[in-house]
Amino acid sequence: MSDATETYYDRFAERYDRRRGGGYHAWLDDRQAALVRRHGRGGRLLEVGCGTGLVLERLKHDFDDVVGIDLSEGMLERARTRGLCVQQARAEALPFEDESFDMICSFKVLAHVQEMRNAAMEMVRVLKPGGVIVAEFYNPRSIRGFLWMVKPPGVTGAGGQREKDVYFRFDSPRQARGYFPDDLETLDTYGLRVLTPLPFLHKIPLVAPALQGMEHLAGRGLPFLGSFYDLVLRKPA
Repeated sequence: MSDATETYYDRFAERYDRRRGGGYHAWLDDRQAALVRRHGRGGRLLEVGCGTGLVLERLKHDFDDVVGIDLSEGMLERARTRGLCVQQARAEALPFEDESFDMICSFKVLAHVQEMRNAAMEMVRVLKPGGVIVAEFYNPRSIRGFLWMVKPPGVTGAGGQREKDVYFRFDSPRQARGYFPDDLETLDTYGLRVLTPLPFLHKIPLVAPALQGMEHLAGRGLPFLGSFYDLVLRKPA
């Protein structure tokens, strides 16, 4: 990740949790945690790009040990207040021994990693044989992807850092799968935010439950129409 990305998230850390404490963002964190649980429990879990620990905290009772890394020290300070074991590191250079983890997950982070092939190989390196990776990518075929191409964000970000200065990438499913070695088995593909045009709809009492139920079904049936999609890959035993 670039220095601009690190600076942006350091400054964003102060209000990150406030913006993601409920509604759409809490639902998204719940869905991501549920996907991890579906494919593994127990053993050691690593989250690459854990931010303030919102997803990792949801998973800490499902595994024997949970560890997070993030580029932003500002984000990590928040994660430590949750009692989580986290450290500053880059996805392209994980500070762990080979075959250290039973499962690895990464959400809304890999789109900001410029050397994605290196990051993928690092995740595979520290994963135990038979272990599972859940890796999330941003979908160029989604409404979000279309809007980004038509009018990239140019608003002022946290602390004066412009969002458009932060490295950002959309990957087709073929591109995303191509970052990882061919011998990994694809177990699942899951889409997120397939039917949600505007996040605020998840705060409307009568609308939110119905929308979330439909999103769950669409995520399984139409994964590549989501704003994000998660690849679930297994390393050979």
